[in-house]
Amino acid sequence: MTGSVCVPVLLAAWLAAAGAEGLEQAALPAEESRVQPMTASNWTLVMEGEWMLKFYAPWCPSCQQTDSEWETFAKNGETLQISVGKVDVIQEPGLSGRFFVTTLPAFFHAKDGIFRRYRGPGIYEDLQNYILEKKWQSVEPLTGWKSPASLTMSGMAGLFSISGKIWHLHNYFTVTLGIPAWCSYVFFVVATLVFGLFMGLVLVVISECFYVPLPRVSSERSEQDQRPGDVHGAEQLQDAEEEKDDSNEEENKDSLVDDEEEKEDLVDEDEVEEYEEEDNLAGIMDEERSDTNDQEVLQEGNVSQKEREPDEAPSVDTQEVVEDSLRQRKSQHANKGP
Repeated sequence: MTGSVCVPVLLAAWLAAAGAEGLEQAALPAEESRVQPMTASNWTLVMEGEWMLKFYAPWCPSCQQTDSEWETFAKNGETLQISVGKVDVIQEPGLSGRFFVTTLPAFFHAKDGIFRRYRGPGIYEDLQNYILEKKWQSVEPLTGWKSPASLTMSGMAGLFSISGKIWHLHNYFTVTLGIPAWCSYVFFVVATLVFGLFMGLVLVVISECFYVPLPRVSSERSEQDQRPGDVHGAEQLQDAEEEKDDSNEEENKDSLVDDEEEKEDLVDEDEVEEYEEEDNLAGIMDEERSDTNDQEVLQEGNVSQKEREPDEAPSVDTQEVVEDSLRQRKSQHANKGP
């Protein structure tokens, strides 16, 4: 009996002790996070000192895997002399546009207002080595228009903020009020058209307010002053055209005279060539005639010698005389030639 009674007593004591421990643990406050949330109102804190920022989304699995490592890194921030922050891109779309975040999670290092993108893993050891060994010095900083503090990125932050507000408004219509999605889309299309027309009207009003029309008298005077100038310019153009026409006519005349002179020179050369050809033909005819005459004389001499002395050969002297006369005639004809 005593053994059976002791078992329920011991069980009740154990349950009482476990309940007391649970109450003590519940009574202890939860450990405060060392990661500082960054918003559009306090993001300028990263412009001073050394910071590490993490951009995340609550629905991102990769972001959730690095949460514990990021908390550990933040706890050792005092030892590393660095501040650690995080940005929820759902709640702060303007900051995601300012840093031009396109992938999640995204990490950034800031040192006295100079930002660099950290592309390593979100593990505590790698983050610690990145700070202690100053590996960030070998990373190209975001300068110029890429810097989150530049005017360009400020405009980008405004656009992202507007898109975030539109998205929240769409969720309010479709989730909270239960309006169909296509009705929400129609509402935004109509609102965009109305807003565009309103902005156009505002620009027209502004232009009308700042535009001062000229009085009619001054406009008429300006037109009258312009007319003499236009007439003078037209006269100058006419004079220039007439001068061009005169110069073209003179050039044409000169070219015609040159062509006529060239033609005359060609005609003279042709006539000279014709005269030379006629002289050559005449000389050739005279030579042929002289040759025929010489042959006739030789034949007559031979015949006369044969008749006188049929048995004797012609004398050598008569032949030489005849040949000399032929040579002289040929030389005379050659001298007459060209």
